[in-house]
Amino acid sequence: MKTIVTAACTAALLLTAGVAAAQQTTPQNAPARMARVDADRDGRLSQAEYLARFDRMAAMDANGDGVVSADERRAAMQARRGQQRTAAFDRLDADKDGVISRAEFEARPDRAPRARMMRRQGPRRGGDLNLAQARERAVQAFARMDRDGDGYVSADERRQSRQERRQASPAAPVSQ
Repeated sequence: MKTIVTAACTAALLLTAGVAAAQQTTPQNAPARMARVDADRDGRLSQAEYLARFDRMAAMDANGDGVVSADERRAAMQARRGQQRTAAFDRLDADKDGVISRAEFEARPDRAPRARMMRRQGPRRGGDLNLAQARERAVQAFARMDRDGDGYVSADERRQSRQERRQASPAAPVSQ
């Protein structure tokens, strides 16, 4: 019986992680992604908000050489997946006793039908990532999106940039 409950909990955790990953990469969730990046919730992105992801990337650079190697990226992603699994377990364990009972499992709030795994858009990077070069490319991308030069990218400016990129190269990734 314990084996069945454990297997069911593991499946639920993996499904939750898969749904979260799929939600992060779908173009339909662009407003949700923008809301996560928009720290002050004013409906537009400042350059600082747009570049904040580089602080997270710099944290992956374990040896501090300014380059995130494939091994460093894998280690960071593995740690993040562990944190997500722990958080998913904690959400299921309603009475916080360290065990997920059948009742807790059946009452889980995310009882959605199985989600199809979305194909990741764009090529998967396997090599090293030079943080300074990546940051400079992001600064240039922000400048291209900031049509009116006010230092902020509105949802309309972001949408317009995305449409132009699609027209220029239909195979180009849409996430930024």
